[in-house]
Parts: sequence; C-alpha cells; structure tokens
Amino acid sequence: MCGIVGFTGNTPAAPILLQGLARLEYRGYDSAGIAVFKNDKIKINQACGRLQTLRDLINDGKDLTSTVGIGHTRWATHGKPSDENAHPHRSQSGLFAIVHNGIIENYASLRKSLIKKGYNFVSETDTEVVAHLLEENYNGDFFGAVSKTIKMIEGSYALGILCNDFPNEMYAVKKASP
Repeated sequence: MCGIVGFTGNTPAAPILLQGLARLEYRGYDSAGIAVFKNDKIKINQACGRLQTLRDLINDGKDLTSTVGIGHTRWATHGKPSDENAHPHRSQSGLFAIVHNGIIENYASLRKSLIKKGYNFVSETDTEVVAHLLEENYNGDFFGAVSKTIKMIEGSYALGILCNDFPNEMYAVKKASP
C-alpha cells in the first residue's frame, strides 16, 4: 500500500506533509518523498527506506518554506525499492511533479508511445508515465493538461500534481478506489 498527502495553505507545507506521512507509516512502505516549491521551481526530495531518512535529508523541512506541496509513502507495485522509484516523480523537463496511489493499467503502451516521442524514463514505475503525459499534454493550461491526461490513463488511482508554472496550485484527482 502507499499513501499520498497534499497541502496548500498559509504555513510551510513540508512539516505538515511530513506529519501526514508519519500518520501513514502504519500502512507499510519502502520509500518516502515530498515535492514543494523552492526558488520558483519544484524541489523533490525522496529517499528509499524509512521516513526518518527523508526527515534527516531535509532537516525536517525547516529550510523549505513553500506553502504548497505533495508527499508520498510507497509500497512497490512497479519497480524495486530504490531512490529512483521513490515518489514524487517529475516530468522530463521538471515542469510537473506527481504522487500516485493505485495502478495505471495501460502504462506499458503509454510508456512505449512516450519513448518514441523522445521521453526518457529514470524509474520503473507506472507513475512516471503520468508525469510525462502531463508534460506532453501541456500548453500553458494546468487544468487542461490534467483533464486531457486523465482521459488517457486507465486504472484505479489517486494523483497529487504540481506544475512549475503554477506555484500556488495543486491538483488532486481520483478515479475509483485506488
């Protein structure tokens, strides 16, 4: 199982995301990560192993002041436990960051199509496919890219999505029971 957490508000997101992820630890996981904005760019921190490893890596989020972010604890569905397979995942240019719970059933065919278009994959996950699809479908309209992308994917899922061009926004999408 895995868990996702998102936050947008008036206080720093990182400590709240870490607190939310700590509440999900009982479910079991092999890695954890968060994505927040830093200097107007999405900053992703992820670590294989326990949440404490991530906390140590980012000094409990004390230096991350963004008020918008997403977090994830992962239990391997696609790909072995590793830093590369830990969420959040980013699109090729880094424009999008995504966390995901569930399974993208048609990820293999989507992945092949994206590779033919020049996209490179750094993970073995179905989640990274969604990140690249968001970038492929983006024309300056965050909501439009999300809408087009979810029409292309099959399965049962929940997604948390950030876009560099919209540092004060986060989208959450759910289909069925992930």
